[in-house]
Formats: sequence, C-alpha cells, structure tokens
Amino acid sequence: MNVALLTVGDELLAGDTVNTNAAWLAERLSERGVTVARILTIPDSRSLIADKVRTYSDDFDAVIVTGGLGGTPDDVTIAAVADAFDRDLIVSEPALADVETRLAEISDDVPDLDIDPAAEATLPDGARPLLNPEGLAPGCVVENVYVLPGIPRELKAMFDTVAEEFSGDAISHLLYTVGCYPDRDARHNRLKLTATDEATLTEATAWLHERIDVSDTPVERDWSAE
Repeated sequence: MNVALLTVGDELLAGDTVNTNAAWLAERLSERGVTVARILTIPDSRSLIADKVRTYSDDFDAVIVTGGLGGTPDDVTIAAVADAFDRDLIVSEPALADVETRLAEISDDVPDLDIDPAAEATLPDGARPLLNPEGLAPGCVVENVYVLPGIPRELKAMFDTVAEEFSGDAISHLLYTVGCYPDRDARHNRLKLTATDEATLTEATAWLHERIDVSDTPVERDWSAE
C-alpha cells in the first residue's frame, strides 16, 4: 500500500510550528507495512489543496491530509477536499450530534465559547465522518482520502480509529555501523533496509554484511579523544 501525506498550514511553512504530524504518521504507517511514498507541506490555499488532493488520490492507494479543519474562515481543507471530488458541502448529522455533545460537555468550563456547530460539522457530501475523540472538529474520509486534524493529540486519537484500514507488505531491518558522520548522540550510524518480501530483505542484509563492517546491534564510537 502506497500512501501520500499532505500536511496543510501556513504556520508549518513559516517555521512557526514543527511538522511533527508527518513524522508521527510516517512512523505509524511504516510499522503497519505501508510505504509512505510522498510527504508534502502546502499553505492554506483552497485551490492548491484541491489540486494536490485530486492528483494524489489518483496516484496513490490512499492520501492522508492533516490540518485546516474547523469552522473558521482560514480553515479551508474540508472545502478544498469537496472541490477535489466535485462534491457539495453539507452538514453531517452524526458529526453535528457529536459536536453538540462536545460543546455541552465543555460549556461550564468555557461558557463564552462562540462556535457554530453546523459550520464545524460541515463535510463533503457522501463523506464518512470521523469523530474527534480529543477535540471538536470532525475529520472525514472521501473515497481514498482521509482528512485529519492538525492538532497532534487530536490527529493521533483520530488516526487510531482508522489505523486498521492501512496495511502493506513493506518490512525493514536495521543495521548499525560507525562511519565518517555518525549520529553523535546515538554514537553510531543506522542503516535501514526495506523490502516487500523476506527473501529480498535477507539477501540485501547479507550483501551489506559481506562488504562493510555492520552489526545487528548498535555500535558505539568513543568520541572522548576527538
């Protein structure tokens, strides 16, 4: 399974926010044997998001889009995904019920919160809503495109609800060596071999063992004299 990650947000491109979501998702997907074939960060541009979603939906088995969800004017991801598939925006009744429940739960703590539940629950027509266990704005699935929040704790909780829908044949093996530019914190170099079948991975591992000094366990270099 080949997956593309599309992270949305002007703040990511400006360096105001570190894009931890892409790294976290790539790691979780790789653990499930999925090949992450593309990671792209783009601004909060409705037309650009729609264009990339449309292209990536055709080119990859699945696309995960993160960021830009909600009912505020600068949250354009949901509308862009609707544009990508030529769908209207409608209020999702399951999402609306969940948003209203969440608002009722926090009303005592945040009594002056100005939220339009219908705006929060607006999704592309025909989308499968993904409820938000840790927040307010729902995500959704449209064909092979999964739309998740940008707030890390919300993204992680929502991804866990669909993680079983991602699987693949990629397997990996780690080898360690000391080279010219090792990681000075880990004190070794790490080589990661990835394949889609065990025989190929074993052959590649053996090939490296025959040609360079590598180990299946971390090899440390003593930097005290350097």
